[in-house]
Amino acid sequence: MTKNIMLGGVGGQGLVMTTAIISEAAFRAGFDVKTNDVIGLSQRGGKVWGSVRYGEEVFSPNIMPGQADVLLALEPLEGLRWSGMVKAGGVVLLNTSRIPPVPVIAEKAAYPEDIEARIAGEGEQAVEVRAVNALEEARGLGNVRVVNTVTIGMLSVVLEDIPVDCWHQAIEAIVPEKTLALNLKAFELGREIR
Repeated sequence: MTKNIMLGGVGGQGLVMTTAIISEAAFRAGFDVKTNDVIGLSQRGGKVWGSVRYGEEVFSPNIMPGQADVLLALEPLEGLRWSGMVKAGGVVLLNTSRIPPVPVIAEKAAYPEDIEARIAGEGEQAVEVRAVNALEEARGLGNVRVVNTVTIGMLSVVLEDIPVDCWHQAIEAIVPEKTLALNLKAFELGREIR
């Protein structure tokens, strides 16, 4: 069975590296993997997105609306923007640390206060939202740059068909060696968040 993971965030958050780690972990677990992400179209702070699809045989990285098993939202407003991609009963992993867009900074719009409830929905179309301020969790480890590795740890619990050692190997293969120990610690912290 193919698994569909959607990622949403803003420029400068490290979505490309996050996508690469997820893809590498799935590949090391023996799955066929297809992935894409939007890069180069966004200035720092603009919207970025990516997708990872893995399974026995995958022909395209594209995920149709309402077909994502998991949405990894690196920022709340981007989580809301991409929430329509998640299927009923799917999971949204939401980093609650906000990065206000330009209209909010310019005081021309307000940042929505009810994002988690709007993402969760209700009734048959409801999804499970697991929200955490991953930035604060990373800050507690002493380096905010491992924020996405915290969220990858959370994702690894949802994607039970990828063994933990495959995640470790993917992190080891992709993150800079000087930050490897801290990234592995952030990953394990993310696995503990429920």
